[in-house]
Amino acid sequence: MFTTVLLIEKALSEADVELVTTLHAEENVFFHVVMQPRGKQDELLRAIDDVAFGYLEQATREREEPHGQAALGAADAALEHTLRALRHAGAAGAEGAVVDHNPLEGLQDLVKEVSADEVIVLAAPHWVEGLFHRDWASQARHKVGVPVLQLFSQQD
Repeated sequence: MFTTVLLIEKALSEADVELVTTLHAEENVFFHVVMQPRGKQDELLRAIDDVAFGYLEQATREREEPHGQAALGAADAALEHTLRALRHAGAAGAEGAVVDHNPLEGLQDLVKEVSADEVIVLAAPHWVEGLFHRDWASQARHKVGVPVLQLFSQQD
């Protein structure tokens, strides 16, 4: 069985689920999902990314994202949706947790604990962070001893 640690920031769309569940063809994949809600990330950087990618309407709504406990509650529901969707799409299994801190902090320990074969970062493009190699995937490559794949989530 192939084991993947999946870092996300929002519920996976149908296209996202199809992408990650078909990456390894016929191999059974078990997903360990780590989710950090968007409301816990830097609001200004998100708005700059939205403008850079032409999502002007979304940039004006960044302040409307849930924060604090509301962000964690929304993230719990999004995580449950994602886990159900992965299982329904044929994953060998899926479990996960919402974190209210930087998801990279415990990543190395999680990869060792679950004997992960890879880490997939599936998030919206983060132009500013990516430019300076401060995005999750760039940082994860320096922390874990397994391949790290960066994929961009389907935009709403």
